[in-house]
Parts: sequence; C-alpha cells; structure tokens
Amino acid sequence: MASGGASPRVYPTANDLSTPPAFSNLTNLPHEPSPLSMSTLPPSTTNGISTTTSSPPTTPPTKICVFCGSSPGKSPAHIEAARALGRTMASQNIHLVYGGGTVGLMGEVARTLVSLSGPESVHGVIPAPLVKFERGPDSSHPSDHKTGDNLPEYEVYGKTTVVKDMHTRKSMMAQEVLAGGPGSGFVALSGGYGTLEELMEVVTWNQLGIHNRGVVVLNIEGYWDGLLAWVRGAVESGFVGEANKNIMGEAKSAEEAVELLRGYQVSVGRFKLEWGNE
Repeated sequence: MASGGASPRVYPTANDLSTPPAFSNLTNLPHEPSPLSMSTLPPSTTNGISTTTSSPPTTPPTKICVFCGSSPGKSPAHIEAARALGRTMASQNIHLVYGGGTVGLMGEVARTLVSLSGPESVHGVIPAPLVKFERGPDSSHPSDHKTGDNLPEYEVYGKTTVVKDMHTRKSMMAQEVLAGGPGSGFVALSGGYGTLEELMEVVTWNQLGIHNRGVVVLNIEGYWDGLLAWVRGAVESGFVGEANKNIMGEAKSAEEAVELLRGYQVSVGRFKLEWGNE
C-alpha cells in the first residue's frame, strides 16, 4: 500500500477518531459514527452505526482489512492472488476495508469484490494528500472511473472516504475490523514499505492488547519468507517472546487466509493492558 511518508507512532484509543473524514464518493452520507471501544460493541450498534430501532441486534458482516501494494508486481501470481482473495471474500459474504487506491493489487482486490458482491462490500480509506496519486505515485494521468470529486467511482470501487492523514486512515481501517463480525482481521498481500509498516503496526497492536483480531500474511511465491525468518530469528535471539511467535499467521492461498482468521486464537503471551480507559 502506498504510504506517502512515515506517520507518528500513536496508538489508537476509544477516543481517537473525533475528526470526521474530509469527504466521500457517496452523497448524503450520515455523520461518521463515533469511535467504538477496542474490546466491545454496544448492543444497539451494527457495522459501527448506532440504530434507533427496537429490533434485536444483528451480527455485523465479517470485515477484512487488506494491506497490499499499489503496484502489480513483476510476477502475475501476485495480481492473481489479489483476485483470488476478492473471489474468496465474495463467496463468504466478507467485506473489504483497504487503502482506497485503484491500481496494483489494491485496485484489483477492490474491483474483483465489487464486481461480485456490489459496491457496499468495499470501503477504501485514503489520506487527502494521496488522492492525486491514487493511480500510483509514478502516474501523471487521470484515473479512469472517477467522480467529479476526483475519487474512484462508487459502482466500480465501492465507498471511498478521504481522511486528513495516515494515522487517521490506519485508525479508521482498524476500527472497521474491530466492529466486524466473527472472522474479521487483517491480511497482507505482497507490497512495499507502506504494506510492511501497516502489517507490523497491527501485529504490534495485537501484542500490546490493543486489538484481538487475527493477522495473516498471504505468502505468494515466498514473498514473505524473509519476514517470517526474521520473526523466528527474533524469537531465537530473545527479542520476541516464544508465546508471541504466532501472532502473525502464514497462508499460501486466499481460502487458507480466511480460514486462519476465522479460527484465530489470541497469543498466550499477549500483553494484558487496558487501552482507552485512562
């Protein structure tokens, strides 16, 4: 996922998303919901939006946040993995949260899911400074399928929300996953610096007890082998606890990635800290 620069290391809390998004490619949107607790959802909340009906609460859809590159990669296996993930998510009625771009693996997984499940199944979140680069940082040409607000077309890429900065983007994506139903979590396809940074941040948040959702790397053609070897080395060297070595799972297929998230068990070494109640 294109990162557009480093962001401060500030962990999200229950009071962290007070600033509303700048704008969206949907019109007449309701006000953005107030942030949810990191651990529980109020009984009257569905998909993060408070309801006023007296009907029993329904289980929100499973939501997977996908971190991935804004480039397709040199091997066609990477773009096919993005398509396969979109198809697998559609077959299981899973919603996508992603970085809002329209090119590379980002665009492919979003387009695939929208084509099968409709635009309401996808939510892209992108910082305002990156909007002009949403086709990729090396592109000087306007994107196809754009609205008058220069945002990706809703019918092709789903909802796109523009936020002020990288931190708000990551916090909003994480909150969507936390508000999702069983099996919600984070999957990293192949990508560059930004993808790795986002991946390791949610791994760290899991270790610190900020969230309890699964984190999986979809390891295509050994792309993540080096990172997985680093984790093993960090455990052997005493910098990652043995009980935390499996916070990040490895999948070789889209189906396996979804299955790992559904069966995720929190690490016994996870820090038992309280966040958002200070």
